[in-house]
Amino acid sequence: MFPISEPTPTLAQLRAFVAVSEHLHFREAATALRISQPTLSGNIAALEEVLDTQLVERTTRRVLLTPAGERVADHALRVLAAVDDLLGEVAQNREPFSGPAHLGVIPTVAPYVLPALLPMFARRFPHLRLTVHEARTETILEELREGRLDLVLLALPTDTAGLVEEPLYDEDFLLALPEDHPLAEGREPLGREVLKGLDIVLLNQGHCLREQAIDVCREVGARATATTYATSLPTLVQLVAGGLGVTLLPESAVPVETGKRVRLALRRFAAPAPGRTIGLAYRGSSARAAEYTQLAKAVRTAVRHRRLPVQVVTSAPAGSA
Repeated sequence: MFPISEPTPTLAQLRAFVAVSEHLHFREAATALRISQPTLSGNIAALEEVLDTQLVERTTRRVLLTPAGERVADHALRVLAAVDDLLGEVAQNREPFSGPAHLGVIPTVAPYVLPALLPMFARRFPHLRLTVHEARTETILEELREGRLDLVLLALPTDTAGLVEEPLYDEDFLLALPEDHPLAEGREPLGREVLKGLDIVLLNQGHCLREQAIDVCREVGARATATTYATSLPTLVQLVAGGLGVTLLPESAVPVETGKRVRLALRRFAAPAPGRTIGLAYRGSSARAAEYTQLAKAVRTAVRHRRLPVQVVTSAPAGSA
């Protein structure tokens, strides 16, 4: 790589030289570039001076390329093509809802909501190249802060400075019990105090759903069992169905997790039921913040049309955490 202080060819010089190499005539090359012939000649002379090499041989009838000029012409064509590609790529990415977008999603949301979102993204934003990364809350927030992710789908609030949070929907927690549990019978809503006498199994540390469940237990003085944890929501459901305890299950997960013939019973809580808010978060400094606000609106619409068992947030002014 040449030092920045060293003179290098300009794009104007390269374009002038490529035009001359194609037309082998100064006047025709100048006409093709819509510049004057003296300007064209000046660019060629300046390029030869920068490269310290004669590139063209002028005869009375036409222009010939020297051997060095032929090689420089090949290189110049590749350089100009690369510059054109760069400009085209940037211009395309300036168009709204185009180019790459890296979305992080927590595991207790991804399997239940992405089936409603991905077809919508493909249909409404066909030029948006969406990639999805599933990981726990702490991981996707770190990757968002460091720029490896553009926006994240997770439980709010994040309590992270510098982020804009767009609430999407609220959902209740249901009490999931073994099918033969004494509380499995009945349909009336249960008070939260019922948790005091139950063995509550949770997800491993790092899952925000674990912390939310612990908060609910703490409110009523209940304690989670310290012996049984699960690494995923499907495993947690299997532990409950197997009689190892009870748990709090987000309602959006119910259609998927109870559709596998698991021996599971579900009971609702009396109002106000425990639950969580799911939303999008992105850096407030992002140049695409306005687009992400529109994406959040599209996500709310998709969730509503899919008729997921959640309460879509109808008005959500964006706010920084």
